Amino acid sequence: MSETGARKVAILGGGRIGEALLSGLLSSGWRAADEIAVTSRREERAAELHERHGVEATTSNPDAIEGAGLVVVAVKPQDIDTLLGQIGGLVTPQQTLVSVAAAITTRHIEERIAEGIPVVRAMPNSPSTVHEGMAGISAGTHAGDEHLALAEEALAHLGRVVRVQESWMDAVTAVSGSGPAYFALLAEAMIEAGILLGMSREISTTLVVQTMFGTAKQLRDEGMHPVELREAVTSPGGTTIAAIRELEQAGVRAAFLNAIQAAMDRARELAEGG
Repeated sequence: MSETGARKVAILGGGRIGEALLSGLLSSGWRAADEIAVTSRREERAAELHERHGVEATTSNPDAIEGAGLVVVAVKPQDIDTLLGQIGGLVTPQQTLVSVAAAITTRHIEERIAEGIPVVRAMPNSPSTVHEGMAGISAGTHAGDEHLALAEEALAHLGRVVRVQESWMDAVTAVSGSGPAYFALLAEAMIEAGILLGMSREISTTLVVQTMFGTAKQLRDEGMHPVELREAVTSPGGTTIAAIRELEQAGVRAAFLNAIQAAMDRARELAEGG
């Protein structure tokens, strides 16, 4: 079987995102345990992944990619050059390389591997670990629609996937990559407000987290525009409009615009080696 048609998936890096992808591919039935290889720098972590999931687990990246149709690079950005030094001359144009390393461009990867390799860059976020993530993907120089489709199919097991041009990837990083931290900060503030109003931390946390979850589900599943949902909750002269006025006077909307712009600017600095 050619590597293009090979069902084997090599996941290089068995950290949180790597293991989340591994778990998603297995639980969905998209791949069987004997069709996946995963790597770790530590022998004990490799043994743990093998015992937990029943897949081939090794500390050798070159061994893991042999015969794989899809190679997922799931190491930290600071470790990617070392990894590419190990596999760069071994990857073939019949394999698809998908990188989930933040701020690493397809050009950076292409310069460190053999010529003609299809590279797809992906930016998943932390809810991928509970298979409710959001990922943007973009194609490198040699990646066509079939390579994007393969990456999309694999990453769909972590949540939702959108295709974007690579020049937008820093914006994807700023909006959805860093996005969970913004919602966590908002949740933290709302929980503290509930405590200020006399509730226990446990009750306040339950109220806030479930309200965030339900609101997100309503926006997604019912296709509601955020303005539509906000107006449906906001009665004339009621409690919600009083709260909204305070938020607008505090400049919350402008603060989010500025914060996400700052995140994108920093993503660009990191991509340029800053």
